[in-house]
Amino acid sequence: MSCNAAIRVQISPGLVIGTRRLRSALDPNPPQASRCTMPSLTRAAPPTGAMSPRRAGARRRQRTAATHGLRFAFYGRMSTVEFHDRTTSSGWQREVAEETIRGHGVIVAEYFDEGFSRRLPWSERPAAAQLMAAAEHTNRLFDAVVIGEYERAFYGDQFNAVVTTLRLHGIQLWLPETNGPVNLEDPVHQALMLLLGSQSRREVLRARHRVLAAMHLQSRVQGRFLGGRPPYGYRLADAGPHPNRAHANWGRRLHRLEPDPATAPWVRWIFQQRATGRSVAGIARELNDRGIPCPSSVDRGRNRHRTKHEWIVRTVVGILENPRYTGRQVWNRQGARTTGPAHHRVPTRPPTAQGWAESEKVIHPALVDGATFLEVQGMRAARLTQDGGTRTYVLAGVVQCQLCGRRLDSHWVNGRPGYRCRHGHTSARNRPPELAKNVYVREDHLLNDLRVRFAETVGDDGSAISDYLRTNDLTIMCGGPTREVRAYSPHSALTTRVETVGDQLLLL
Repeated sequence: MSCNAAIRVQISPGLVIGTRRLRSALDPNPPQASRCTMPSLTRAAPPTGAMSPRRAGARRRQRTAATHGLRFAFYGRMSTVEFHDRTTSSGWQREVAEETIRGHGVIVAEYFDEGFSRRLPWSERPAAAQLMAAAEHTNRLFDAVVIGEYERAFYGDQFNAVVTTLRLHGIQLWLPETNGPVNLEDPVHQALMLLLGSQSRREVLRARHRVLAAMHLQSRVQGRFLGGRPPYGYRLADAGPHPNRAHANWGRRLHRLEPDPATAPWVRWIFQQRATGRSVAGIARELNDRGIPCPSSVDRGRNRHRTKHEWIVRTVVGILENPRYTGRQVWNRQGARTTGPAHHRVPTRPPTAQGWAESEKVIHPALVDGATFLEVQGMRAARLTQDGGTRTYVLAGVVQCQLCGRRLDSHWVNGRPGYRCRHGHTSARNRPPELAKNVYVREDHLLNDLRVRFAETVGDDGSAISDYLRTNDLTIMCGGPTREVRAYSPHSALTTRVETVGDQLLLL
């Protein structure tokens, strides 16, 4: 056959195209050595003006796909960096991805997240966020995205948001589970994606339940130390080989708490001072005056996030409230939680001992006896005034602002005990104009209102009412549009008649 003779290739019944050579037809730049005089069809010259970047990018991707197949971006993820190896985890996921796209293209870009949970949306994973940002560019390096394993990339309904965004930019999403690109118009693919999303969520919930149940049992029955920073006054000591034979063969050992000779005496001193009625602030001041290293100074390796190295009231309170100093192991004990958006967090108090796991027996040497520990809980030191008297606030610590969620500060008003909330404002800076007005409430007004509500349950004694509130973990809510007394306790029950309002209890 001469060079000018055309090869006829039948694509489908009824469709026949002519070309010199199929490879030459697909190659936009044929070799110069192939000189054929056969005339070829040419496109009309484009109109005057440069081609739009989007059209130019699409043209380049079409030429590359015709020559080498699709260009893929690979995405993978591993949950932790402590227990996973990047090379191994990325290797097997990429191997599965390459098997999925074999014969259809090559991987030209890789995005891999390390140490990020699947529960985080893609916008909060660095590598995933970079992939989505690259997908928006017209001159991106890839035409499609391939995932090594669905559960590594998506959780719950995250898939729909990601695939919708990629489709807006003309990018396919390939999965091993579909053996190719996902087609949301296919009912089978739709059902498969729903099943995979539910399976991913179920896997997380099952793993979480098993781990938490096991850790709860290990703490309560075995009294095992499950990791974390040892409390101030203790240090870690070897407790023998790991009970799991496989872990023991790898050389893993258990740890237990033992008193630290340098700091344990100061923990005992703090409890002794508090038991005598001394204020927490006074204890913190004396510790600073004596130059006693605070917890962040003693253990810098585990407290690199701490910038200040001095005793503060909150540090002393944390020691006084920690039941580990009684010799019992405690797990899942958490401090204050925060609610609301990230830019305006409101601290709230968790229910006392809700969800804790406390060992059934004494596990490590105690730094304080159980009676003294219980005695200092909830203790408030009376503050001397200039005339030598004391000011007592019966409801201190149990009055909460309904507007911002903060605890009201004890405040002496016109010779009477009261409480106020400045919504986080201090005198060190000017008051923002948008900040709500201060909340002031007199203690006698609160007690009068509580006496009416608790007349049949507690009586009219203010101290008895205060003890009842603290025992049942109740908080008085005030400062709203109308002066109402609310008690917050989603886990405790009142014997008086109440009306439920969300997760609050409105005393009637």
